[in-house]
Amino acid sequence: MRPLVKICGVRRLEDAMLAAQLGASAVGFVFWPGSPRFIDPFRARRVVASLPPLLATVGVFVNDPAERATSIARLLSLSAIQLHGDEDPEPVLRMGYRVIKAVAVTTGLTPESIAGIPGGVTILLDAHDPVRRGGTGQTVDWSACAPIAAARRTILSGGLTPANVRQAVEQVRPYAIDVSSGVESAPGVKDPDKLKALFHALDGLDAAAAPAVAVP
Repeated sequence: MRPLVKICGVRRLEDAMLAAQLGASAVGFVFWPGSPRFIDPFRARRVVASLPPLLATVGVFVNDPAERATSIARLLSLSAIQLHGDEDPEPVLRMGYRVIKAVAVTTGLTPESIAGIPGGVTILLDAHDPVRRGGTGQTVDWSACAPIAAARRTILSGGLTPANVRQAVEQVRPYAIDVSSGVESAPGVKDPDKLKALFHALDGLDAAAAPAVAVP
């Protein structure tokens, strides 16, 4: 099957609705004030309240206390919490939330190098940028990502666009992909034509890009 698709950095209801209509499994909201895609939690709650019931919602946090992340997750009834800083995922796991942990794709990345991250945590592979923390448009080294995706549940991010997403998926075979800047006309403003092109590029991948490991 083709990977699940998460459209991240959503700030407008119409963008989330189009993503869902096209086949996205999840949308992400960035609650880090340092991001150009930041959305106030109360504004995000109004968006979430209008979304289809089976569309997953993910809150993205950068070095926030677990208490803040989980309180926003409760406010919005989020499906999962994405930690995009240097956080320990254990406190959030203990509070009963599904956790996505961003890992920078750098030299020396191997399945062994991230073995300390609990197995119940989904890995998100993204470009290394300790300042902007994602949404940079930088493409990662797919050859370094493939062994991670073969070993555990992995979301591939980092510079994915309609032009390169098919090649990336065929090479890495991730459980899911996360796309933000690659389908935008401006930070936090999704481009309808680019969104449609992204999903069109994934057509026909059902057999070719089956995940390398079974996912419960």
